[in-house]
Amino acid sequence: MRSRTLAALAAGALLLTGCGAQVQEGGAAARKVTVKRCGQDVEYTTPRRAVVYEGGSADKMFALGLTGHVHGYVMPPANPPVEESPWAAEYAKVEFLGDDLLNRELVVDAKADFVVAGWRSGFSDQRGITPEILDGLKIQSFMHTESCFSYPGHPERVTPFEALYTDLERLGKIFGVEDRARALVAAYRERVEAVRARAPKGDPLSVFLYDSGTDKPFTAGGQVPPTDIIRFAGGRNIFGDLDARWSEVTWEAVVQAKPEVIVILDYGDKPAAEKIKFLKEFPATSKLPAVVNDRFHILDYNEGISGPRNIDGLEGFAAYLRELRK
Repeated sequence: MRSRTLAALAAGALLLTGCGAQVQEGGAAARKVTVKRCGQDVEYTTPRRAVVYEGGSADKMFALGLTGHVHGYVMPPANPPVEESPWAAEYAKVEFLGDDLLNRELVVDAKADFVVAGWRSGFSDQRGITPEILDGLKIQSFMHTESCFSYPGHPERVTPFEALYTDLERLGKIFGVEDRARALVAAYRERVEAVRARAPKGDPLSVFLYDSGTDKPFTAGGQVPPTDIIRFAGGRNIFGDLDARWSEVTWEAVVQAKPEVIVILDYGDKPAAEKIKFLKEFPATSKLPAVVNDRFHILDYNEGISGPRNIDGLEGFAAYLRELRK
């Protein structure tokens, strides 16, 4: 399933970028468009030297054929190796800028004219790098719509997959590749609808996403892609009604919900095997239906954060649920 998905993705990328990803040179330097950054209208000049934070940001640019406009990427250790990405060849063409959190000094040193990240997943008041601060430095910025629901002053609430499509369309407008963005979004929507059409009938299986945590579990609330992945595949996120992105909950709430399936978010120094071992040995979770029946599905980190690989994550989880329902 994974190889077929990547092959389809690569073929789609080839079709979308076959004519080249070059935004018009010369006069394009003065091209200005107004695009929303969360709920705020912002005027953009076509960027030439973008810095992207985490896999989701880089993947959106690469999927749109905009590698030539990316100067470099910042990739914290939680992200899987870029060599595993469907866009590994594109990562190799741009500069690796660091494996720490996004910060203002890095962006300034890189002479960036555009920064792509999420609110509180890249941009941060505490670390002194926000869109407003960058505006003051004459550095443009773009935020993942998925992260905008809690953005101070200019919130925007969009369901997670719609947020992915919105980002691709807005980036397409900023870079003058609107047709390419529309074609990419249409292809992704078609893949999602194909999954939904095959979702198992009957009551959806209850699903718990386990990110991390032993004293208290960290999980996916209603504002992040795994909730749509679970829903479109035919399941129900037991914390899907939580009005949050990634959030800490209690083991008592998990036990009370009696999840029938557990999705393990796999990343960094917290491999999935260790998380499964913990859930099987921890008294509070060892008797959960999902644990007793050994119903674990592994979701790659970049399939769980906002980015094109959400579609891969959906297709993989949907195939798993269909197998359970046979």
